[in-house]
Amino acid sequence: MQIYLIRHGITEANERRLYCGSSDVPLCANGVEQLGRLKREIIYPTVKTHITSNMQRAIQTLKILYDKSPDLVIDAFNEYDFGEFEMKSHEELQDVADYQRWIEKIGENDDFACPGGESTRDFKNRVISGLETVCEMNVESVVMVCHGGTISALMEHLVPERFRNRYEWLPMQGRGYAVEINDKQKTLKII
Repeated sequence: MQIYLIRHGITEANERRLYCGSSDVPLCANGVEQLGRLKREIIYPTVKTHITSNMQRAIQTLKILYDKSPDLVIDAFNEYDFGEFEMKSHEELQDVADYQRWIEKIGENDDFACPGGESTRDFKNRVISGLETVCEMNVESVVMVCHGGTISALMEHLVPERFRNRYEWLPMQGRGYAVEINDKQKTLKII
């Protein structure tokens, strides 16, 4: 199975460097323009099955890059839920005690959640359950347009031998990875 993971285009939250996970924000004008430019520069993979999260920024990205709606929307591929930190910047939160605890714990304790949000372990489990749904579809190739955190969690799971942390797997908007999974090996390519 060939899996193509593509990160959605730029949003205003990305431009303002806000924690944006569960908020359903659209692409901004720069995001639409950037995706149009990438579509002219990159040959995106041709597949029969197109999947997105249920967030409008992912669905809009698929529409721009492939001129179609998703064949399947999988909620499990939504971005990490930042709870009370949602749509706030590091600068706004840097003096908040709960935020400081979350920053300290997130790298060392997958069970630690930001207030009102989800833990890293719960997020990874949710994303992997979505991947299992895709694998059960038994399709030859699939494009999945989703989110940076989602892609990072999937890459940590799919290619653990690369020894990267979640932040090193974070692709630029409109870019991503191709992973071929078969019984004998996995191959990886950046798109």
